[in-house]
Amino acid sequence: MEGDRAPTVLRPDANAGRVALVTGGGTGIGRASAMALAASGARVALAGRREDLLESVRSEIEAAGGECIASACDIREPDQVDRLVAGVLDRWEAIDVLVANAGGQFGAPAEEISLKGWRAVERLNLEGNWELTSRVARESMIPRRSGLITYMGFSPRRGIPGYAHASAMRAALENLASGLALEWSRFGIRSVCLSCGPIDTEGLAGYGEESVEQSRRSVPLGRLGRPEEVGETVAFLASPGGAFITGTTIVVDGGVDAWGSAEPPPLPE
Repeated sequence: MEGDRAPTVLRPDANAGRVALVTGGGTGIGRASAMALAASGARVALAGRREDLLESVRSEIEAAGGECIASACDIREPDQVDRLVAGVLDRWEAIDVLVANAGGQFGAPAEEISLKGWRAVERLNLEGNWELTSRVARESMIPRRSGLITYMGFSPRRGIPGYAHASAMRAALENLASGLALEWSRFGIRSVCLSCGPIDTEGLAGYGEESVEQSRRSVPLGRLGRPEEVGETVAFLASPGGAFITGTTIVVDGGVDAWGSAEPPPLPE
């Protein structure tokens, strides 16, 4: 990037020459990842369901001298995924980094989760991310014999009350990251899962003040994480400094996973 660069702890050319595709790129962790990648020299393609938010991030990156494109895409729809990947490859001929950040869930007691609700969470968090991953791998990373795939998991890395379905899907992504690293290392592709604790995003705020405060109390460091702290981790993984990291989970949570849920268990009925 030229001129007024966005803040980053990395060198401004740490990811120069790389093309990164970031889903869920309009807000929160996705936005922060896109900003950190761009600030370290990557060209960034943003994707998400809200085009206005994507355009806002694109404008920020371009105002700081970076290269960015933005495309509306629902990763649950294979035809939209096809158009997204084709558009990035038409523009820049490669996708070196995939930040599979798109996802979502709703809270509900396990006994109240219907098959329809289960499938809705599965389709977005698991099936959609797999469709995107496989398309990017086949069209760019495998032929080019290089690439980095990052998924977003949950911390604590165990069942979370009220989110049995979402926890299961994020655990599947963690396992997928490990499996792909084993299979696709022969193509020079790395795959990593980031398990994030409570991060101060619009998504977390949407659960209400009481839930946010409970999340904060669960963090041994005594505060919520910042989206930029996750974004910088993504940018580091994409850089030469992260080149020997694959097949593992990096926990970015202020100690939540080490501490556990930090809440008493429910009383037996």
